[in-house]
Amino acid sequence: MLKAIHYINQFFGQVGGEDMADYEPEIRTGTVGCTQIFNSLAKDVEVTHTIICGDNFMASRTDEALARILAMLEGVEFDIFIAGPAFNAGRYGAACGEVCKAVKEKYDVPVITSMNEENPGVELFHKDMYIFRGGNRATFMKQDMEKLAAFADRIARGGKLLPAVMEGYFPRGIRHEVFLEDIGREPVMAADRVVDMMIAKLRGEPYQTELPMPALDRVPVAPAVKDLRKVRLALVTSGGIVPRENPDRIQSCSATKWGKYDISGLEKGFTAPEYKTIHAGYDPEQADRNPNVVVPLDAIRAYQREGRIGEVDDYYYTTVGTGTT
Repeated sequence: MLKAIHYINQFFGQVGGEDMADYEPEIRTGTVGCTQIFNSLAKDVEVTHTIICGDNFMASRTDEALARILAMLEGVEFDIFIAGPAFNAGRYGAACGEVCKAVKEKYDVPVITSMNEENPGVELFHKDMYIFRGGNRATFMKQDMEKLAAFADRIARGGKLLPAVMEGYFPRGIRHEVFLEDIGREPVMAADRVVDMMIAKLRGEPYQTELPMPALDRVPVAPAVKDLRKVRLALVTSGGIVPRENPDRIQSCSATKWGKYDISGLEKGFTAPEYKTIHAGYDPEQADRNPNVVVPLDAIRAYQREGRIGEVDDYYYTTVGTGTT
């Protein structure tokens, strides 16, 4: 039986929600919360310790958090490190990636996590670890844990690990020579396979290349603004600042709409309680007290009065970024 360590955030560690997002790293013996699901599914791997850390603490004090977690693992016997699942929670996904990468580099053990394809952690860390394709919300917990447990069991048994597309994790950009019979396919000479692909392509039929090329998602950099006094500035936010009644009923997470609201009469910035946040991904207390901490209209108006920037659009545009594609 191999031993595993499981990393989770304050929410899944049953410490609290956004009010406890600054929770400092700690290690506990045994399982906590969703860690119990992993142990109920895995047959050859057992989580012996759980590490809990608040998402804000990891995001704002990353180096300190990683140093403390790595120090906690000194003297703890483990063979595999697991994090998440992180679903489509951006801070949590980044935290799982940061911790897994640091543990892999120091302790040289397999590290496994799970995220939804829209989680920014995938783009940041898919080359560094096994990140399994996961659901976009916590209702997929059991399904995502099943993938992690099954893969951990395969590692424990010394089984042959298959290509990413077959195992279910995001490609890491690592290419290996693979014999078809080893992955349960009929051995066919390469020359015949390429001809078959060409025929399928000419016929408009589906086919799968054996050498996929990475898609480069590059956006041209806009030219620098030479004189801010001549610009017309529009304010756009994913921080969820809306008029008090939230007239367009923008959702607090996984938003499907955005709002456009007149600010031409707000000469000194947003005021509370006339404006508030509906964002479910951070503690709203400061934003509700002063919405300008999210959309700095007060500072923009001050710059206008000083002649440092040009015009400001009469409207601002807002939505919510939590779990929103």
